[in-house]
Amino acid sequence: MSSKVPFDIDVAMARVAEAVRPFPKAALFELADEGFRTPFQQAVACIISARTLEEVTLPTARRIFAAAPSPADIANLSVAEVDALIHASAFHGAKARQIHEIARRVVEEFDGSLPCDEATLLSLPGIGPKCAHLVMGIACGEARVAVDVHVHRVTNRWGYVHTRTPEETSVVLEAKLPHRYWIEINRLLVPFGKYLCTGRLPKCSTCLVLEMCRQVGVVGRLISESTVRSQVVQPGRWHRSCWSTNF
Repeated sequence: MSSKVPFDIDVAMARVAEAVRPFPKAALFELADEGFRTPFQQAVACIISARTLEEVTLPTARRIFAAAPSPADIANLSVAEVDALIHASAFHGAKARQIHEIARRVVEEFDGSLPCDEATLLSLPGIGPKCAHLVMGIACGEARVAVDVHVHRVTNRWGYVHTRTPEETSVVLEAKLPHRYWIEINRLLVPFGKYLCTGRLPKCSTCLVLEMCRQVGVVGRLISESTVRSQVVQPGRWHRSCWSTNF
């Protein structure tokens, strides 16, 4: 018989909030707290973040906003100048062209201010559903569910959803997740998935959600300290951890 208790999303979210307190915030939320919270700035930061570590995203976004904080400022730069500002980001050449084109359109079509309109956001180069939903939630205060790899992996591992892709997860969460958590799910599960409920070797034994998590795709096994260097154990001892077979 399973020893798991019924999954309670309210309890889970409260415990995740406590668990991630010591860790850095998700990049777009950190930038918003620093004052970079216009729809345009959040859209640019989300483009920069694609396939890029948050440790690179944050200083790169700060650099471009320090040099050119508004759509007009960026539109006045050349694509090469934008590229130089975001050079640390992955696929910076393509992103520079997208950011410059967005800035040009915002200046020419929207009088320099990107509107809080999901359809408009989705019409912009480099902006997909995840980025559009993050912009709507963080910059516009209109709750949307933004699903990245961490939100997709964690909610499936919990057994809260049963989906194959982030796109499917977004649809299911919008139907199931209480509206009050639509923005919080990304803010909390990004650091939770990055530092605790990781893709490989999730830290199940110390997880605050363990008693209700179904641990879908996770298998427990005995591993040595040399295998899990991030965990502090006595040399030569073996201890129980877990690893993921999917996500």
